[in-house]
Amino acid sequence: MLAVRCRPSSFCSLRRVLLKHHVRAEKAPTGRAPLFHTSTRVAKAGVNDTLIGKYIAVKDNIVTADQPTIASSRILDGYTSPFDATVVKQLRAAGAAISSKASLDEFGMGSHSQTAFEGAVRSPFTRNGEALSPGGSSGGSAVAVVDKSAWAALGTDTGGSVRLPAAYCGVVGFKPSYGRLSRWGVIQYANSLDTVGVLAGSVADAESVFEKLDHHDARDPTSLPATVRKRLMPCNKEKPGPLRIGIPREYNISELTPPVHDTWISALSALRSAGHTLVPVSLPTTRQALSAYYVLAPAEASSNLAKYDGIRYGQRTPGSDASPAEGLPLYAKTRGEGFGEEVRQRILLGAYALSSEAIDNYFIQAQKVRRLVQRDFDRVFIARNPLIEPTEMPELEGVAAVDILITPTAPTLPPTIAELKRQTSVESYMLDVFTVPASLAGLPAISVPVPLSPALGDSMDKHDVRSVGIQILGQFGTDSLVLHAAKVLEGIYARP
Repeated sequence: MLAVRCRPSSFCSLRRVLLKHHVRAEKAPTGRAPLFHTSTRVAKAGVNDTLIGKYIAVKDNIVTADQPTIASSRILDGYTSPFDATVVKQLRAAGAAISSKASLDEFGMGSHSQTAFEGAVRSPFTRNGEALSPGGSSGGSAVAVVDKSAWAALGTDTGGSVRLPAAYCGVVGFKPSYGRLSRWGVIQYANSLDTVGVLAGSVADAESVFEKLDHHDARDPTSLPATVRKRLMPCNKEKPGPLRIGIPREYNISELTPPVHDTWISALSALRSAGHTLVPVSLPTTRQALSAYYVLAPAEASSNLAKYDGIRYGQRTPGSDASPAEGLPLYAKTRGEGFGEEVRQRILLGAYALSSEAIDNYFIQAQKVRRLVQRDFDRVFIARNPLIEPTEMPELEGVAAVDILITPTAPTLPPTIAELKRQTSVESYMLDVFTVPASLAGLPAISVPVPLSPALGDSMDKHDVRSVGIQILGQFGTDSLVLHAAKVLEGIYARP
């Protein structure tokens, strides 16, 4: 395994692109070309060498031993991990080059990648001269794929943080089933939801990265063990022949804008014309899923981020930050200055949800809603949930049972940054309404860009994004089926 030094001329050109979009590149002393910390290996006979030499960006909440990892937060500024995350080790072992650390919403908390300590991520797309949201929290990873500074990128998906930026940047974003990829070395936001995901220019590219990372990791207690993976094998196959595609009634909401709605209908019509069957289904708890998510995720975040106090972990504010006159703890000033506004808000929400007076009415109720969301999905999929005993499975909806579900990834096209500034927190959270249910249930889901109709595309700014993210969901463990369905959808629009 060797470190590869890029030629200064080629690196400087790439580095300018990286820094332009706030993709973190390693700083170097004046007059010296920075290094890309990469690994190479010679492919052996018969070895799948798909990733050898490929540049892959890594979201800045996934630790790397040779580049800083700060999760886009002031409180971790300058931190470099002594080890690589498991997924990073796996990429290096496969011959991939870790090209850069991609910026994100601080600690992964946000939907637009605008809360990073080092500055907001800028989308390569504009509308009437105004910058668009790149989506979040893995916005830097999506931009790295769009501008070709990386062949693929790793992100993390807690409630849609891979799929939403993929939709807003016109790339593929895949969130595997919970536990399939190791989280060891990922800076935690919400442990029961965080999932390492892949962003790439095509479904095949995303699949090739996923296959290299899909292994049990004994260091991660949430990683699916070999016994469970063996149970996944029967449902982890591509389905020959036509698919039964579910269309959830509850996803046809009033907030769904005409361009997204029309593209969704167009994609469904194209699939039906290709011989697949469309089946209306009902997921009644969808309406409560978003509210449950914004109780559970902040609650877990408040617990996970308690360690960043400047004493055990994180930077400490210079000087004495004790405030005995105000009755505040030693680390109050450090945490107040180290965390951004969105992170502070979610910590407060989470701390309240876990408090003795609120836990029964909020946290416990949200957990019950989460279970109902899971049961809704189990009721409509033909494949059985391998984590649940057959006697505990709900009855199938008869003829309504389906292989996959297809929905929009987001209810709108990417908003402009100016529009974001006028949104309330609740309006911003609403953009996760279609992605959160799969996260609560731990299901595999992928966002595939589907081009806008020619009529709509011609009426838009030529620098605007030209596609809508269409989301495909499957039963737990049916990742291969979801990827197969994504290739089918992608292939329809790739035809001349």
